[in-house]
Amino acid sequence: MKRSLSTHYRPNLPRRRLIGAAAVAGAGLGSAGRLFAQDANWPNRPVRIIVAFTAGGTTDIIARAVAEKLTERYKQSFVVENKPGAGGNIGTEYVVHAAADGYTLIINSVGPMAVNPTLFKNLPYDPQKDLAPIMLLADVPNVLVVPPSLGLKTFEEFVKYAKANKGKLSYGSTGIGTSSHLSSFMLSQQIEAQAQHVPYKGSGALLDLIAGRIQFMFATIPSAISQIRGGKLTALAISSERTSRALPGIPPVAEKGFPGFSAGSWFGMSAPKDTPPALIKQLNQALAEILPTLEEKLVNEGADPVGGPPEQYAQFIRKETEKWRTVVLESGAQPQ
Repeated sequence: MKRSLSTHYRPNLPRRRLIGAAAVAGAGLGSAGRLFAQDANWPNRPVRIIVAFTAGGTTDIIARAVAEKLTERYKQSFVVENKPGAGGNIGTEYVVHAAADGYTLIINSVGPMAVNPTLFKNLPYDPQKDLAPIMLLADVPNVLVVPPSLGLKTFEEFVKYAKANKGKLSYGSTGIGTSSHLSSFMLSQQIEAQAQHVPYKGSGALLDLIAGRIQFMFATIPSAISQIRGGKLTALAISSERTSRALPGIPPVAEKGFPGFSAGSWFGMSAPKDTPPALIKQLNQALAEILPTLEEKLVNEGADPVGGPPEQYAQFIRKETEKWRTVVLESGAQPQ
């Protein structure tokens, strides 16, 4: 029996091109699949898409864009519900325990899906076992940003500055164990900056960065792109191994003397584990048709659409979980 969340909780992907219509591999739908196949009217009532974070963040932005298109396609409401808390664990566990009937889905990020299984020692669910993957929707690189007051224009200048101020710099993040935190930790280790981590909630990190209270941060492109375009932040490098279509002139860290550096965010849709395979297939095919229509919007927001079959997403989650396990253990991160 799965444990419920308790007070124990204290709160690389290269850019890919869209993959066309996807199919679920394997033969036989099983009894659940046959039961679903008989309900040709799905969805006949509103479908909830859970977001395990507050409104306005990257996960929320992507979820609302997808929900709008699904609503148009099915002529039925797909409603985004925000259930934040415990680094995304509250909302994720909610979906784990939801009825596997196609009326509760989740669009989730790298944290709850691949980082938290290592970060939280008594996580009451396993994302790989308790959720059914539907599609990897988008790759969202983190971007290294600094306040213009530092006068840094290139990544090379930043590295020189960090080494000259070893042990004196602070970097912000959106929370302990997030890709924002771990990206900065990885870079700090590699350039031997010995920088101090300052975790924030919500948009506080970017506000303090703009004000110069902290010196650098890896932020998701959607959360920082307006400040970059407005000149309030200077973008120096991105955490993916290839350039981002949203910031084509910003080089990857991997191309600046740190080969293999890959520490971005990503977002995908899943359902409770016993959701009928026929429904998983239907949703995957619907998303494969919808995603190209969202490409311009997502790229403008800083996300590179991905796509692909459920099996590809499942394999990706496994690889990401292994990668982040190593980073979390090396960082010594502990949830608060």
